[in-house]
Amino acid sequence: MKHRPVAVIAAVAALGLGLTACTSSSGGTAGNIQLVTAGTLTVCTNPPWPPMEYTDDSGNIVGFDIDLMQLVADKLGVKLAMVSSDFAQITSGAQMAAKKCDIGASSITITDDRKQAVNFSLPYFNANQALAVKADSGITGLADLKGKVLAVQDATTGATYANDHAQQYGYTVKTFEDGGVALNAILAGTAAGALIDNAIAYDFAHHNPTTTVAAEFQTG
Repeated sequence: MKHRPVAVIAAVAALGLGLTACTSSSGGTAGNIQLVTAGTLTVCTNPPWPPMEYTDDSGNIVGFDIDLMQLVADKLGVKLAMVSSDFAQITSGAQMAAKKCDIGASSITITDDRKQAVNFSLPYFNANQALAVKADSGITGLADLKGKVLAVQDATTGATYANDHAQQYGYTVKTFEDGGVALNAILAGTAAGALIDNAIAYDFAHHNPTTTVAAEFQTG
């Protein structure tokens, strides 16, 4: 998303160590590449996940993944168009199958389950899952969350990791559709921590100095 190896996903019908990657569909052509809209590479993404993908003050979707997709569009000699989308609709391949976009690029972890629905590019970013908490909370890891609430974004690696360890550490997982809202739950006091990609967690802590990254987890 919201990658862990992160990659881009190409449709066939998005924090532990992992790969982020991206995806694709059919329509007009750019050389031998089939595009939904001729002359345009249309990319589905799921902001806000700064610095990977987020909306700037002018309302434009920007970030690391978007810069990378601009390089791909430039290589193809086409324009770039960004489409804000539900994360699960990207990783399931639904948006590409519906010809809403050619590629999904949104910090997407490469997993075996997702490989059943979409094709992945080569990975281009390694990211661990990270636990963001209030800086004065005294929380240093998942064991300190017993009896507390841990926020995650739905359909992400962080959500899977949190749910897999909830019984072991005795916390309650609270799921949000938006990663930014999950992190802001820490500031609102409705969650003691949030589990999310480390790049996003560190950026959040940088802009919100009352928070910090307590720990990182490798999920492979």
